[in-house]
Amino acid sequence: MASTHSHSNTHAHAHAHVTRARIFTNLWYSTQAEEAAHFYASIFPDSHVDQVTPLRSESPAGPPGSVKVVDFTLFGQRFRAMTAGPHDEFNDAISMVVLCEDQAELDRYWDALLEGGGEPQACGWLIDRFGLRWQVVPAVFDEMMRGADPEAAKRVTDAMLEMVKYDIAEIERAYRGDR
Repeated sequence: MASTHSHSNTHAHAHAHVTRARIFTNLWYSTQAEEAAHFYASIFPDSHVDQVTPLRSESPAGPPGSVKVVDFTLFGQRFRAMTAGPHDEFNDAISMVVLCEDQAELDRYWDALLEGGGEPQACGWLIDRFGLRWQVVPAVFDEMMRGADPEAAKRVTDAMLEMVKYDIAEIERAYRGDR
């Protein structure tokens, strides 16, 4: 049976379906949500700030226009941020995880996220200059930890617990037992 939709309508509908995430992360910033979204979008591929919408009503956070909702995309995934005045600070209970295919990619994202005043933490974690927590980790980590060899997984864990920024070659040596 032939479709009753024109090609352009079908394409528009398919595009709308793909971009309308049903669940996505919302990040509350007391200030600088728009700056944070632009910063993150400058780091990752397939990333951009989609829209900035000031709320036109007075709110507990301030006069009309003081609250901004920022829709942005990172690695093709939808996010939202709000500048809405002080509330709860970010903490380690929520973090963004970036899987990296190789050491060059890991180093690039690590360095970029620390730019402008971020703080390295332990075990691949860092806090960016806006206070958001990130884990910058090797993509092979999951495979190593889920493998059939529990001793290899323990060696990987022990090696990673000694690191601040991950060294993929060192983690691979630990996995093989060459460390």
